[in-house]
Amino acid sequence: MLRNEGTVDRALRIILGLVLLSLIFVGPKTMWGLVGIVPLATGLAGHCPLYRLIGLNTCPLKKQG
Repeated sequence: MLRNEGTVDRALRIILGLVLLSLIFVGPKTMWGLVGIVPLATGLAGHCPLYRLIGLNTCPLKKQG
């Protein structure tokens, strides 16, 4: 599986995922916080299936030569 997320994109996804997951334990204590699993998982994996479908890539390409 190729990466299609850049470093900043991955970091923001991980932070957003953790913030959303924290809603289960603090704040409104709602199960909607489980939505945070999606950005957390894609941020940790470095691959977003939706990016692939729409042809988006935020991962910088390494130049050879």
